[in-house]
Amino acid sequence: MSSQAGRPTERGYHQDYIARIRYENTLPPPPGAPKLLNIPIEGLNYYTSAAFASRMARQQPLNIEADAELGMPIDLVGMPGIFDGDESSIQAPLAIPPIHPKDKNLLRPLSELGKPRFSTGGHSFLRRTEYISSEARARAEANAHAAKSASKSPSSKIVRRQTDASKEDPMNILRHIIKGFDLANPNDVYSGKDDATHLRGAQPTPAETEAWRRPRHPTKPDLKLIDSYPLKPDLEATTDQGAYIISKFSGNPTNSNNEHDMRMDVGLIHPIEKAPEDYDYEFYLPEEIESAKQVKRKYDCLDEGDGEESSLHKNKDGITAFRYRHHRTYDMGRQANSIDQPYKEVALALHDPEFDRQTGKGNAGDRLNKGAYFYPIALKMQLKPRRNKNLANLGLQRKAVDEETERPDEIDLVLRDPNEDEVERRTSHREELMPEAVATNGS
Repeated sequence: MSSQAGRPTERGYHQDYIARIRYENTLPPPPGAPKLLNIPIEGLNYYTSAAFASRMARQQPLNIEADAELGMPIDLVGMPGIFDGDESSIQAPLAIPPIHPKDKNLLRPLSELGKPRFSTGGHSFLRRTEYISSEARARAEANAHAAKSASKSPSSKIVRRQTDASKEDPMNILRHIIKGFDLANPNDVYSGKDDATHLRGAQPTPAETEAWRRPRHPTKPDLKLIDSYPLKPDLEATTDQGAYIISKFSGNPTNSNNEHDMRMDVGLIHPIEKAPEDYDYEFYLPEEIESAKQVKRKYDCLDEGDGEESSLHKNKDGITAFRYRHHRTYDMGRQANSIDQPYKEVALALHDPEFDRQTGKGNAGDRLNKGAYFYPIALKMQLKPRRNKNLANLGLQRKAVDEETERPDEIDLVLRDPNEDEVERRTSHREELMPEAVATNGS
């Protein structure tokens, strides 16, 4: 049995850790006395958690008072000649002043910072000899390549295309834009003098005239143009907002799976604001298919309206209206908003009255001529049906039930002519597109 008494005892030595601080960053004292707050006593564990600090940051508003100059006073009184139109005192000097010798070290590039690097060129004894031959060979090949490039004829060099400054002139660009309209409408070409409201277009070349008369596909010359449509706006379909809204349902709103439900053509979406920028969308449909047909007849400007309208009824105010019933409540899904730029995205509809009459779909009194009519789109949104199961999981089912009790189950659709305010708004939107046409029509 061994004993530890015969072993030498290990002595412990006390050693201090010495750390030298090279860069001190002493924080300045706070400018004012600390703000004392009354907080509940809930234990030390609560005070040391991150939730406590986050809660205090949300509850205590920032009390920052900024002066009128936001801490950056700008006094122009002492600037010589500033009130006489001479701004040279507040502008950078044209001649760069010489750099002070003490500032040259601060303006050194990044490549010169750090430890100094000594050039070893011309001192072979500072390097290993096996690198000397490889570098000399590479330097000789580079010199030979440079001499070979210099011996080439000037005609083989790539000449950079020089940009004509006159083509970048804004007036020249505008004349070429007008030239495109002159090619499309040769009867409306302006040939007078240039003034504030009229400008002559650039002279088209014979190749451009031939290209417009016989258009060809840029990459498929074998294709043949069958027909073309002029691009124009539908002024009579201008809305009060000047643009349209596209609503897309995430699923089939009705139970009709095999055929199109005509009631969807005249359905109504009624937005109800619950909170700022938060809406519920109530969807209403006519009670019967026959009622939807009669509503579509009302919107047909060429319909004489001699048929019977059995779906009409009189409401409590004695006004003849169409009855709509509530179908479903929807929530907004994805949306794309371009209200500030309504013509960023447009809907295009091709219309040819002659082709419609040949196929038996047209009418002799069609209001639109042949053309591709565009309609501006201000908003595109996806509507998702509200699920009571999802509301129950979020604890909002009782709130949804209360909102359903306030929602009207039936609404009456009354068709009338636009009033003066609506006509004025529509006219203003039409003037933005074609002011001359609006002035000619008078509406």
